[in-house]
Amino acid sequence: MKDLISLEIITPLGMIYQGEVKLVVLPGSEGEFGVLRGHASLISSLKAGVIDIEKSDSTHELIAIDSGHAKVSETKISVLAKGAVWVGGNSDNEIAQKLEEAKMLIKSMSSDSTALASTFAKLDNSVRQR
Repeated sequence: MKDLISLEIITPLGMIYQGEVKLVVLPGSEGEFGVLRGHASLISSLKAGVIDIEKSDSTHELIAIDSGHAKVSETKISVLAKGAVWVGGNSDNEIAQKLEEAKMLIKSMSSDSTALASTFAKLDNSVRQR
């Protein structure tokens, strides 16, 4: 589909996510921002938080990161993250474990208690909606 944008999320351990998506919301250093196909090119620092990925079927994937950078062009988003945890799985236990890993990763990088509470609420709400 021509309204999709290519997304890749890479850590020092390798590729965490790669695919064509509708929308990505990134935790920018100055606040969250969304990226669709055709977005103006930019490079942004990312803070600890959640990358919200809307796939072509309108389902969402969440990936928690501790920090990083995003390079955006009209057709591609490349995220380089220091650490990342995909929040998902096939069973409730697996999802719960990944949720805790994501919270620990974010907590290790952020001392802003308001931002932490907001991010944790986003993670918890997404898991409840599955």
